[in-house]
This record gives sequence, structure tokens and C-alpha cells, in this order.
Amino acid sequence: MSVSDLGVSVPPPVPQPVPPPGEPRRGRNPLVLVVLAVVISGMLYFGFHQARRTTGGRPITGAKIAPDFTLESLDGKNVKLSDLRGKAVLLNFWATWCGPCKIEMPWFVELQNEYGSQGLQIVGVAMDDSGKDEIAQFAKEMGVNYPVLLGKEAVGDEYGGVPALPESFFISRDGKIVDKIIGLRGKADIEESVRKALSARPSANPVASAATVSTQPQN
Repeated sequence: MSVSDLGVSVPPPVPQPVPPPGEPRRGRNPLVLVVLAVVISGMLYFGFHQARRTTGGRPITGAKIAPDFTLESLDGKNVKLSDLRGKAVLLNFWATWCGPCKIEMPWFVELQNEYGSQGLQIVGVAMDDSGKDEIAQFAKEMGVNYPVLLGKEAVGDEYGGVPALPESFFISRDGKIVDKIIGLRGKADIEESVRKALSARPSANPVASAATVSTQPQN
């Protein structure tokens, strides 16, 4: 005996909506979720580092005496910026996680070789969360031939907060900032600023003799 034999009417089945041709069916693609999570994590990581570098900084303008500091080098010596008076200094703030920093570091090696005899001293300041040994290993792998110092946030703040990495300051023989570059620029631009620092006329005040600084990173 069927249902119809009992006199009970059965409603017809409700048709299910069918998506138009070419329209994907709704659902979450696991690959999309993974990519989205990676992007968000990267943004948070980058934002964290940027926030750390922009707190408490004061703008740095040209023709100003470079703020003095004393920082430890990779070979354990204390290096004071003002002890380098008499040399033109390229002061470079960088970090091991900074991709553009890796691009320009070989240029610094070449510039130190080319202009060191003319009085150029490049100094790297590692604004890094990595340990000393890791920074030293990185510098060794990059063939760095100039002193690398372990940076501190307070020093970065003195130089305007270091809003982006890399950031370089070009300091004349009498300790004045004559130029700066924020972010990655071409080698020609960096070399032009180096020449500017080397050729800047010192003030009438006598300058201290430049100290000898170790240029070999710690093994």
C-alpha cells in the first residue's frame, strides 16, 4: 500500500538553488586561508619592527653635529663616534632581517676599500633582535670589512627614531651630518653622498685625531 492509497498528499520536493554557470560554489578554500594567515603574520611582524624604530625619535636635519654615542663592537670594544673626528663617517643603521640591507652591504665593502685611504670610515649599527654571535656570523658571511656595533633603541631615537631600515647618515670630518639616505638607493647615490662627506670643509675648530677602530667582525 502506498501513501497515495491512504489519501495523503505529498508535497513535491523543493528544488535547490543552482549557482549560475561560471560562479564558484560557496566554500572555504584551505589554501586561501593559509595564504591569508601568512600575509597577516608578515604585516604584524613588519609593523612590530617599524613601531620599535619610530618611538621617541627626533628629526635629524643636515649641518647638525651627529649625536655622539658609545656602543660595543662585535670584537668587544667600546666605540665612541666622536673618536672618529677627522674621518668622514658613513653611519649605517641596519638589521639581519632587513632585505634591502643585504643588497647595499656589498657596496659598503667596495666603498670602504675604495675610499678608506681618503679618510672614509663606514660604521654599521645593528638594530637587531638577534644575538651578538648571530650578527657576527651574518657580518662574516657578507664579507663586512668595517666595524659593526650592537645598536640600542636610545641611539636610534637620537637619530630620529630610524623610521625605516636601512638608514644611513653621512658625517663630515668635523662631525656634522651633511646628508642622509632612508631606505634602499643605488650605489651611485650612496657614493655621491660619501664624496660629499669627504669633501666637506671642516670648521675652524681643531678636530681630534681619528681613533683606530677594528674593522674585522668577530669570528
